[in-house]
Amino acid sequence: MPAASDAKGSFAALRAAVLQRGFRGDISLDRAARAAMSTDNSVYELTPDLAVAPRDEADVIMLLTVMAEPEFAHLPITPRGGGTGTNGQSLNRGVILNFQRFMTRVLEVNVAEGWADVEPGVVLDELNSVLAPEGLFFAPNTSTASRCTIGGMVGTDASGKGSRIYGKTGDNIVGLNIVLDGGRHLSSLAPAPDWAEPLLADLAAACDAGRDALIANTPRINRRFTGYDLERARPNAQTLDWWRLFLGAEGTLGIVTRIRVKLMPVPQHKRLVVVAFESFDHALLSGAPALTHDPLAIEIMDGWVGRLAREAGLTDALPQDVRGGEGQNLSHIFVEFVGDDAADVDARATAFGSFARQLPGATGTYTALDPDEQKRLWGIRAAAVGLLSKRDGRRRPIAFIEDSVVPVENLVPFVAGFDALMRQHGLTYGIYGHIDVGCLHVRPALDLDAEADQAMFSAISDAVYALCNTHGGIFWGEHGKGIRGAYLPDFVGPEAYAALQSVKRAFDPAERFNPGKLVVLQQPRLGIADLPFRRGNAPGDLFEKSFHCNGNGACLSFSRATPMCPSYQATRDNRQSPKGRADAIRQWRQGQIDGIADLAAFEEDVFDTLSTCLSCNACAGRCPVQVSIPAMKSSFLEHYYKSRPRPLRDHLVTTLEAAANLVDRTRPLARLGMALVGKWGAAAIGMLDAPAISRRGLYHLGHPVAHWRSFDKAIAGSSDVAVLADPFTTMFDTEAIADICNGLAALGYHPVIVTLPAGAKSSHVLGLVARYQSRARQQIAALHKISQSGLPLVAADPAMAMLARQEYRHLDATTPHLALVQHFLAARMAAGDRWPRAAEVASRKLMGHCTEMAAAPTALKSWQQVFAALNIPVQPVETGCCGMAGLFGHDINNQEMSRNLFNASWAKPVSGEPEILATGFSCRCQVERLTKTKARHPMALIADALG
Repeated sequence: MPAASDAKGSFAALRAAVLQRGFRGDISLDRAARAAMSTDNSVYELTPDLAVAPRDEADVIMLLTVMAEPEFAHLPITPRGGGTGTNGQSLNRGVILNFQRFMTRVLEVNVAEGWADVEPGVVLDELNSVLAPEGLFFAPNTSTASRCTIGGMVGTDASGKGSRIYGKTGDNIVGLNIVLDGGRHLSSLAPAPDWAEPLLADLAAACDAGRDALIANTPRINRRFTGYDLERARPNAQTLDWWRLFLGAEGTLGIVTRIRVKLMPVPQHKRLVVVAFESFDHALLSGAPALTHDPLAIEIMDGWVGRLAREAGLTDALPQDVRGGEGQNLSHIFVEFVGDDAADVDARATAFGSFARQLPGATGTYTALDPDEQKRLWGIRAAAVGLLSKRDGRRRPIAFIEDSVVPVENLVPFVAGFDALMRQHGLTYGIYGHIDVGCLHVRPALDLDAEADQAMFSAISDAVYALCNTHGGIFWGEHGKGIRGAYLPDFVGPEAYAALQSVKRAFDPAERFNPGKLVVLQQPRLGIADLPFRRGNAPGDLFEKSFHCNGNGACLSFSRATPMCPSYQATRDNRQSPKGRADAIRQWRQGQIDGIADLAAFEEDVFDTLSTCLSCNACAGRCPVQVSIPAMKSSFLEHYYKSRPRPLRDHLVTTLEAAANLVDRTRPLARLGMALVGKWGAAAIGMLDAPAISRRGLYHLGHPVAHWRSFDKAIAGSSDVAVLADPFTTMFDTEAIADICNGLAALGYHPVIVTLPAGAKSSHVLGLVARYQSRARQQIAALHKISQSGLPLVAADPAMAMLARQEYRHLDATTPHLALVQHFLAARMAAGDRWPRAAEVASRKLMGHCTEMAAAPTALKSWQQVFAALNIPVQPVETGCCGMAGLFGHDINNQEMSRNLFNASWAKPVSGEPEILATGFSCRCQVERLTKTKARHPMALIADALG
């Protein structure tokens, strides 16, 4: 483990010096900021001393210029991209340089010459979304494309699906700008400055000295050796492409600040063939014969992953012989064909489908023609890591030997040897990967909190490294080396390694860049067990989920149309992401467990990072390991306010939620009081634009109303669906309740409105845990009572349904299911109910509530099915968070973020629309608060169209 790089004072002085020179990015000693940089998608955890996010290349040059001054010349610096590395690539002491926050610009696209210049923090999917209108794309394809950065891909020479045809990242890079110690700037796209001539001469000599030895000691396979690639940097005695030495060097030579990528035409047509097999061995053996059909890619998924995918409902659309049934663990291959001639692509896919059905052990095939269906099916394969991560118990599948690559013809004996190794240690594992290039991702299940499993970790790593060598492969086939670079001297041999050291000495003689990794001079080499392991378990702890966060980074998606995570999307600040918050909470809680006395300053940092959490709970639904930040936020706030005064607003809001039934009896007076509070009291309690209390009470909506306490089958009478009026909706949005009931009645149903006890949502969000639990149990008891009627229970607002499904289940696992109205209708349609069809209706755009979209991914699709059956045109729009999220958008401190979130994915589709449909009350409030567009519940359109 690397020692602490220096006293805290040096980093505080460095921060002050850099800011004094006009540094424009973010530079922080904040514990939460540093915690967010302490983990990646590996098993390790190492907290840096200073977290720096530069604005641009000039900031990087300035930083490295200051760091060359004698006072700071010993401090290390490590670049970081998306933090998706599985081997600790970007973890180190000293300064972490985070490009993901600000250096995210696509600087230039040259369509004619087929290249683009980008900053290192640009996300892969983000780049391709910019290129799509030109019919171009950056070809390397990774399963983390929604959050991995181009700089990180360069650092690890990343690759994924389709690399047999398109190559690795390094095959698709045209040139680089780099910054070295002292702020020296060098570009492969411009003539070298005079100072660089001795450097380039040393590099040429190093390549000449070690090139032949490196070639002799590394296998000639598709996923070739990378990082310090002497062979490609020096293809002949007259050429030195020095910048190629940086491809796969993982930030150990210098800092990449600009990248020129090669662009490819997007194939016009794609077909995906899924083939199921009785066993993984049968699936594995299909790889070589499948390659004779020349597909773009052949991906494999074993029976364990296939079963988890089936249980998660991801394979429901597949035929039974491909999906498998109870007790079956079918393995699958995914084979993709692409091209610009539709007839040719169809013919190749059809021929392969017929061929595949005759393969030994094949149980069925399915060919996907529709691009959306192909995307969903590829999503099954992409979900493999997340599916494996959901395993219960202390042992969980972990990444440390997961990208071994061997010649395709050696896959079967390699897997046999690996299986024997796992059996020897008594371990289970999941396996998937790219069999067209011989690369398999294997994750054994270990508990690295246990010393015995830590010892096994090292033994298995050594054994798999040896197994790769036996079968003519490479231990690092896709995800870079990181800490596993400790095997590099043995792999390349002493002559080649000496040349790699000469390259390191030329670029970084002081060993300041990502020290201890890949190639070392005087620094101690970091071995696979030298960094501290991230603690993965805290059974029974209130903050246990923070220990389960494995750094997969799904919450760092660039997409503004993804529900997770709104605060990160608004800021691109890792502190304001579920991963960053989980890291901060885990380190704070670990400090408590370890008995560290003074955690007050750390608590303030944790409080700050949680203050921007919208409590939408999208993380609970979309995180592969279901880390719920709002649940932990609630517990933290309870702890935090035990020693600090709680804002008056918190008590007022939760009291208001309890007063709904009283408001319903005194509505005119309550409306006046609320208007006065909104006009004169908002500033005092820090709230803006408070919603008005609804004009009409429940008993004026034209539908029967029943109190939960007295509700039973007899009172239900002829009703056939119970619409649950939660206190918040009862107070502020009885129009939505009326719309739901009117729409149900127009479809031929007989709804009854059922009231509920005092609300619990705000108490949960604000961390009034005792109050929340008391009210939640009252509501759960009410739900049990109502459910005894036998009627289906429909929530008036999606937030109530998700609260009952997600939070209440932790208090009572038998909490009755609350249906979303569209799911209730879709189920009735599937059961054979027939509805009237509407006359001509103008189309409306339809947006979902972010909590609903995250926890119930089929929500918009179900609405689409319902409206299609009624002959009512709607346009579902995938959006992220609208920026309201209950209390969040009314908080005076959150106005900028609230508006930024709305502008990110809601403003454009709403603009110019006289009326849109939105499922959430918060969303409708936000639309009408920030635009002139009317926002209504979708059932209002059904009621109008059929009324």
